Amino acid sequence: MAKKVLKTPNNNNGVRRSTRVKYPVQIFTYDGFVAHHYAYMVKIIQEVEPTCFEQAVGNPKWDNAMDEKMVALDANVIWELVALPKDKKAIGCKWVYKVKHNADGSMSRYKAKLVVKGYAQTYGIDYEETYSPVAKMTTVRAIIAMATTKGWSLHQMDVKNVFLDGDLQ
Repeated sequence: MAKKVLKTPNNNNGVRRSTRVKYPVQIFTYDGFVAHHYAYMVKIIQEVEPTCFEQAVGNPKWDNAMDEKMVALDANVIWELVALPKDKKAIGCKWVYKVKHNADGSMSRYKAKLVVKGYAQTYGIDYEETYSPVAKMTTVRAIIAMATTKGWSLHQMDVKNVFLDGDLQ
C-alpha cells in the first residue's frame, strides 16, 4: 500500500510548515512617529549616562551632581560614623547617574544618587526584613480614579532630595 504524502505550497518534500510570521512586531522601527517624536528621541539619546564612578569622575557635569548630592546628604545628617560590630562586614555603595529631561526633550539636570548595594546582603545574617518606600501601581491607579471621580486636580513634581527618615513638623 502506497503512503500518501501531503503536498503543500510551502515546500516540495511533503512536510507542512507554518506560514505564520514569527516576529510580526518590529520593535526598533520608528515608523508611525511624527517629527516631534523623532526630535525628542534624538535629544534623549544624545546624553550618555555613565554606568560607574570611573566613567563619571572628572566630568564637571557629573562632579557637580555628585557634590550636590553629598551636600544634601550631609545637610540632612543621613549617616553617622560608628564602629563596625565584630565579625560583620560593611555593605558597599555605588553611584547611579541619570540625565533628567523636560517634557519637550530638553535636558533638565544631571542627577546622581548614592545607593547601597543591598544585593550583597544575606538574609538572616545581614538583615531580617526590608522595606522599600515605593508606591505600588495599583495605589497610584486608585488615587487617579478617586481624583477623577471627585473632580480633584492632580499635579506631578520632582523632589530634588527626599529623605524619608526625617521628622515631620
